[in-house]
Amino acid sequence: MIKRLIYSAATMAALGFGANSVSAEELRFTVWTGSEAHLKMLGEIADSFTATHPDVTVRYDTIPFGDYVQKITLQMAGGNPPDLGWLLENSAPAFVDAGALADVSETLKSTNGYDYGDFSQSAMGLWETDGAIYGIPFSTSPFLVYFNKSLYESAGLETPDARVKDGTWTWEQLKSDSKALRDASSGVWGFETVDGQGYGSRVWHTLVPIIRAYGGAAWDGDTCKFDSPETVKAVQLFHDMVYADGSTVPPGEQGDFFSGKAALTVTQISRVSKLSDATFDWGIAPLPAGPAGSGATVGQAAVVAFAQGKHKELAAEFLAHMTSKENVAKMAAFFPPARKSVLEADRFLTSNAAVAPEKMAFVAQGIKNGSVLPSHKRFPQIEAAARSNFDALWSKNADIPAIMKKLCGSIQPLL
Repeated sequence: MIKRLIYSAATMAALGFGANSVSAEELRFTVWTGSEAHLKMLGEIADSFTATHPDVTVRYDTIPFGDYVQKITLQMAGGNPPDLGWLLENSAPAFVDAGALADVSETLKSTNGYDYGDFSQSAMGLWETDGAIYGIPFSTSPFLVYFNKSLYESAGLETPDARVKDGTWTWEQLKSDSKALRDASSGVWGFETVDGQGYGSRVWHTLVPIIRAYGGAAWDGDTCKFDSPETVKAVQLFHDMVYADGSTVPPGEQGDFFSGKAALTVTQISRVSKLSDATFDWGIAPLPAGPAGSGATVGQAAVVAFAQGKHKELAAEFLAHMTSKENVAKMAAFFPPARKSVLEADRFLTSNAAVAPEKMAFVAQGIKNGSVLPSHKRFPQIEAAARSNFDALWSKNADIPAIMKKLCGSIQPLL
């Protein structure tokens, strides 16, 4: 189901328009969040735009994350494209290569006070080609470990943030903690995958950070690395957590960290909003280290204007408005920014009232040291080709080396 929210009625009324007035133009903006806190913030940004564009409304359409790319692709193919939307890093090369995104460079560079140079060069790597700008990252968000501090204390275990300080926070330690917490807490899982979707739409987010920490990779240039010894060892560690230790929520089971049904999970800072009513103490820590180091991994999402959109010039204006310094600072509470002036300011460390400044420093450090998730202009095809092989991992007796070798055979021609 697609959730629709239209923001402008209050502004329209304040400017003397009747409640039933029909806007001259409506911008449709697709997102994958259903968080009330996120949508309230986005609504405020939309209202500040309509204050200077009284004949415009902005409608946010929430599409579930797992269906997002497929649904907007179908909308474009069906002649009903959104004007703007969010887009993940792994989809960027394919959408740019297909000519699906509008070049917004002229609008951004001609907008007074926009300061395009304030965006870090590394953050813009996927979105800028030969001077054309196809998107602006609104979230350059490192993956973090969230932990149930209450359960750690009950089990008498050293917490992940304490282990960060003494240098003992590793994937092997997380594996050990997960089992100990599962054994000590009746009815509570030790570890839950990203958004509980780590065997399907979030399988890359689950495995890539561990793979990198062990010195492996998905691919290097045009060579598949999923079957390398380092990658296999990393995948085996996670597989053992699920099937040997029984500590991790397995496929088909439910375990929600945010309601206290799992002691550990990996996610991003935007999910802090889901802990507003938590009945337990919690904390955050960076991703654990492995034999090759931290493997810090960043998920990036950008605001884009679609080339087939009905209001391309107006969409580019709203994109510039949403990614201005003022609005990036507003979004920084949930979505770590790519603007250097915002990220480096003390205000960023205090931007989220639920997270102590020293913990927000983990976010800043992850952005500085992390690598963006794998991307490729043929990623949709790669993802489809890899899916059955990933699915084959999720059985107790899975032959990990053989499956990873077959996975490489499936995607190598696409690289």
